[in-house]
Amino acid sequence: MDTDAPGTVLKRERTRDAVLELIESRSPGDAIPSERALCALLGVSRPTVRAAVDELVAAGLLVREHGRGMFVAPAKITQELVSGDRALSVPQAAGAWSSRLLEFTTLQAGARVGRKLRMSPAAEIVYVARLRLVDGAPMAIEHLHIRAELVPGLSAQELESGDLYEHLRATHGVHVHEAVQAIEPTVVTRAEAGLLDVPELSPALLFERLTSDTTGRPVEYVHSLYRGDRYRIVSRLALGPAAEVAPDLEGHHPGIPPGDFAHGDPIASSTRGDIQAAG
Repeated sequence: MDTDAPGTVLKRERTRDAVLELIESRSPGDAIPSERALCALLGVSRPTVRAAVDELVAAGLLVREHGRGMFVAPAKITQELVSGDRALSVPQAAGAWSSRLLEFTTLQAGARVGRKLRMSPAAEIVYVARLRLVDGAPMAIEHLHIRAELVPGLSAQELESGDLYEHLRATHGVHVHEAVQAIEPTVVTRAEAGLLDVPELSPALLFERLTSDTTGRPVEYVHSLYRGDRYRIVSRLALGPAAEVAPDLEGHHPGIPPGDFAHGDPIASSTRGDIQAAG
């Protein structure tokens, strides 16, 4: 599969979202349509559907049973780690970060993304897929979904260089304030492995983040895949009162490129901690 072909990343993304929508509308143990039925329903090829299903099976959201079909997996157990206050200060990540744009388009939000951003499924979003690099080496694949009405004229240059949230503040008047982020382990698909330059089924970290502005309005939904061989999570828990310390104004939070949220805005995460380059 040509991972750089126009529309390839978007087609995989939309197929994955459609199957996720089916999963989220059912209960654990419920069956979902066969791959053949999904091809007809979604109007995509069998390899595209199989890649989406393989990813969701590897992520523990679907279960294949030989001779019976595919079923919604049992619900996951969630453990939330909470620090003593809501504001996180995190160390600067090593290396020089940059981006390579894979997809950049405007389209309808769809049911799943629309629900997360609290907008109509027919409303428009800017969809961005970008490869994040450190010192020129691929580190992560990010899928961004941003309310289109908030970012008229958003350019490819803004997405490939600098601090995205700084661009939103300075150019579009969007002041991000808070992010709720979930982190879980997964493995990479063949297409993702090609982009990240790792073997297929290599371990990875999946980040899902919903970012809101100062009024509480959802601005951006992101899910990102970080290489598991280059990152680790270290949780920092507040177990008692501590002396007041000045916040670190240069930081990097898991799933958020260096510089983003660097102005002291709070971040809430279902797994709190630092991500450090382990190269």
